[in-house]
Amino acid sequence: MKTAKPVFGAFNQGIIPTIACFIDKTTTTPLGVSLDALIAAMQAYVTQHVAPVWGTPAKLIKSTGFIKDTWAIVFLDNADQPGALAYHDLTPDGLPLAKVFVRTTINDGELVSVSASHELVEMLVDPAINLMTTGPDPKTIYAYESADPVEALTFNVNGIPMSDFVYPSYFEIFHKAGSVKFDHLNKVKKPFQILSGGYQIVFKNGKWSQVTASAAKKKALKREDKRGHRVETRKEGGALRRTLKSEVARHQKRR
Repeated sequence: MKTAKPVFGAFNQGIIPTIACFIDKTTTTPLGVSLDALIAAMQAYVTQHVAPVWGTPAKLIKSTGFIKDTWAIVFLDNADQPGALAYHDLTPDGLPLAKVFVRTTINDGELVSVSASHELVEMLVDPAINLMTTGPDPKTIYAYESADPVEALTFNVNGIPMSDFVYPSYFEIFHKAGSVKFDHLNKVKKPFQILSGGYQIVFKNGKWSQVTASAAKKKALKREDKRGHRVETRKEGGALRRTLKSEVARHQKRR
């Protein structure tokens, strides 16, 4: 009797992922940029900027929905949109999925292209939303989020603003201040530094929280709707665990 080839938890080991980018059919808020132009800019962002640093190449394509064996980025109005929270943290094939809430982003005075590239780089670096590391505080565990600490900074790719991101050296406490490059725009001067418009997700005293470098950012985070975002997924134990819990609950309701 033949057995099925095992599928390992590490997504697509050794395979360059294809990422299907699509606007949910019920989304009504304009992106502020054409989807074709945004995908082209994000492809250049990955190929020219992210992959040479993190070793995370990817192929982005436009679609009308999920495609078998591909990762996905879906554009939704907000977490209240009908069906929005029905999107799990994985695609129907069990692969990484990023959600960009368009109306929420625009209402916060931000650009969709920056939010989308933010989600893209973080998905490529930590697709299962479960990577963590030690850092300057021995009693704290730091989430491996590659855009949060510098999220207020942007640079243009194909004329479209993209999110700054930190380098692997950012999470390596042994580096001396100014000794290496810690983020793409070279604004971070030492490991684990949080810039004024950024934040860091940490686990301390048995719970997850967000650390900021400014009072303004702290207030802004309190106002943000985090439903469906990576920070909430991390609280649930990562994408795989959260999706499994959702599926168990769904099947129990059927009984």
